[in-house]
Amino acid sequence: MDVTRRFSEQVIANMRSAIEEADGNEVFFVGRINDDGLIVSVELGARGNEDSVIVNENYARGGNVLIHNHPSGYLRPSEADQSIAYNASDSSMGFYIINNDVTDVYAVVEPIKPRKLKKTDPEAAAFYLSKDGPLAKRSENYEERPSQIELVKEITKAFNNGSIGVFEAGTGVGKSFAYLIPSILWAVNNKERVVISTGTINLQQQLFEKDIPAAQNITGQKIKAVLVKGRQNYVCLRRLGDAVDEPSLFEDDNEMIGRIDDWAQTSETGSRSDLSFNPPDTVWNRVNSESDACMGGRCPYREKCFVMRVRKDAADANLLVVNHHLLFADIESRMNGAGYEDAAVLPPYKRIVFDEAHGIEDSATSFFSESFTRFKVMKQINLLYRQWRGTRAGFLVQAAAVSSAEDFTDMADDRGEKVKEAVTLLDQVSVLLLENDYNVRIHEGNAESFSEIFDAIAKLHGAIGVFNDMVREVLEKIDEKDADIPAVWEAKTVLHRLESAVVLCNDFVHWDEHPDKVFWMQKVRMPPKTPGEEPVIFVQFYQTPLDIAPMMNKGVFEPMETVVCTSATLRTESNFGYWMRRTGASFVDKERLVSKAFESPFPYETNVLFGVPSDAPFPDSSYYQSYVESTVPKLIEAAGGRTLVLFTSYDSLKYTYNTTSAALNGKGITFFKQGDDDRFRLLEKFKEDTQSVLFATDSFWEGVDVPGDSLSQVIIVKLPFAVPNDPVFAARSEDLEKKGGNPFMQLSVPQAVIKFRQGFGRLVRRGDDRGVIIVLDRRIVEKRYGKMFTTSVPKSRRMYNPLDYIINAVEDFF
Repeated sequence: MDVTRRFSEQVIANMRSAIEEADGNEVFFVGRINDDGLIVSVELGARGNEDSVIVNENYARGGNVLIHNHPSGYLRPSEADQSIAYNASDSSMGFYIINNDVTDVYAVVEPIKPRKLKKTDPEAAAFYLSKDGPLAKRSENYEERPSQIELVKEITKAFNNGSIGVFEAGTGVGKSFAYLIPSILWAVNNKERVVISTGTINLQQQLFEKDIPAAQNITGQKIKAVLVKGRQNYVCLRRLGDAVDEPSLFEDDNEMIGRIDDWAQTSETGSRSDLSFNPPDTVWNRVNSESDACMGGRCPYREKCFVMRVRKDAADANLLVVNHHLLFADIESRMNGAGYEDAAVLPPYKRIVFDEAHGIEDSATSFFSESFTRFKVMKQINLLYRQWRGTRAGFLVQAAAVSSAEDFTDMADDRGEKVKEAVTLLDQVSVLLLENDYNVRIHEGNAESFSEIFDAIAKLHGAIGVFNDMVREVLEKIDEKDADIPAVWEAKTVLHRLESAVVLCNDFVHWDEHPDKVFWMQKVRMPPKTPGEEPVIFVQFYQTPLDIAPMMNKGVFEPMETVVCTSATLRTESNFGYWMRRTGASFVDKERLVSKAFESPFPYETNVLFGVPSDAPFPDSSYYQSYVESTVPKLIEAAGGRTLVLFTSYDSLKYTYNTTSAALNGKGITFFKQGDDDRFRLLEKFKEDTQSVLFATDSFWEGVDVPGDSLSQVIIVKLPFAVPNDPVFAARSEDLEKKGGNPFMQLSVPQAVIKFRQGFGRLVRRGDDRGVIIVLDRRIVEKRYGKMFTTSVPKSRRMYNPLDYIINAVEDFF
């Protein structure tokens, strides 16, 4: 075949030269084609011997055609070549074989010519938000934000150039519109889907209900946006029907299932969030949709299925609004074989915007962790087989009615009891060995002391395995025509879960064979169902990825055409290094990576007082908690309430709340504390009562948006360092130290800085907000690393004085 129809002259010369330099051995190239299908550039990916060469997948992802030479001159594909061709066609790539002189070519698979993309003019995109644009004409007193204009341009360029964009946008920049407008323009002009992934349900709802409709009005573009939630948020009509037909032993559960059934008959969405009542998790988990229990096209309820309805709706959507957890479920499915061209959990896509990107590592760590407890194990056993007052029930009992297997009930009684004994023994041994420890990581230094636990896990592994053998025998003797009976399907689903538990038990016993995982245990205290009874204490066993960066790079940054990551807090001091290392963005080719920061337009220097009491004891002092308890009431009174107090310890929160509410009793101030009510309802009460105070920890450091007078003071009790003995944090610190790093400066401090910045950002939510931020931890001034905290937040009026001076300043400020 004429090579000049396939390759440019320069490419022919380059390949000849590379093959010659490889002494005529096989060489692997990746070619890029132009609009006419001509290969106009090649990159050398690997050199081999006279019989074979490695296909370098990292290079392959960036091209259109895989090319290698046959030194023999015989160009017909071998079996190995056919395998490469199959993989190439699966990812829309071509595959050519050439001779050493590059005078002949055999096209095994034709490449798909690149679709001509219509790039967006950055200036045109920015115009929509400019002082002369459509938004300005719709809004009185509109003020153009220069930082937002620049951010729109950068995100537009990231779409145009297929870049990985990492953009920090301070509070008030307006990042939602800054990424929605380029996303909408790109989706419309190129008929490509864009996925917007957020960290919280609140932001998902805000984007879908408010920001996206507004962005459509601004651009004048009509698009289809779909809010996609995890399937566990939707009721499964088949499972609901089964629950109605097979009542629970508990009357309250049956009544609640009846109410859900009545609601499902008329519900438009089938989403739990649309219920007018809140069913207990134990009830909802019986009737919700689960991926491994879904019968798909075989389900008798497929035409009415709420999940299928959302998926059909999403299939032709321009924008999908998801959360990080759901996106990772989709990415995992694609990495495990679903590929990137077809539908998996989500329809196919090539462009992602991560909002609240500072939380990617935590979200991925949580998603890719696995765990088991005695309750989880026994729940699955009981779903398959249980006996109550002489009555036998469960999916396996129902499935056995259509199986030719011999009666298994006596065997099931014995084997089920053996699992119960093994998992109860494991729990008892673990609770005793953990003693006063809340959680423990297994590592070389302590593994020997947990030999009893390993023995107990091995027994559980064996007991579940024997139980699974019995289940498998019943299911294997069911005729194919009965395979779609719901009970049979459910039994297979539960068996799969128990098989996963067996694998997890085995991994736990052989923890030292998995250096990329963290194995740890945590004691859980469950409140008693009946007042006066003792709480139930049990142990949860976890397997967590040590590092999510390689996974993120392979599953997200490499295969996607454009990834935009944005948040108000991605930097420590003035660089993105920490965040990039932790999330895998540091693996991205430098030419493809763009990172920029856009400062908040809000007047922090005039509107914010940032104070640190110079006479506060250090947090490791025995007097520190009593100092906090005496100081917080004074600061709250000075501000007239309207304060958010952020803690790193729930015990400290509880003691301070009790002391403060007593000290300020009768002052007209309302006190709320985390845990007293649902998070959303707590925030709503706090917003509505302008004289109230909210005591909070952990999740309230971010996602709290209370503009105006209701929140005029933020008290940060301690710098938010991770607890050093947190198992995953300790393992990552140890791994960093083994690699020659400094865990404190490279992990502890940057992680705390980002969380501190989130807490700091709770105060000013709009341009006219005024307020005070008080940090009761003077390490922020007196320790060398403190500068990393203070230089990472906007400049404001700053005080480092005794507490009395600061209290007077707070009173004067208001």
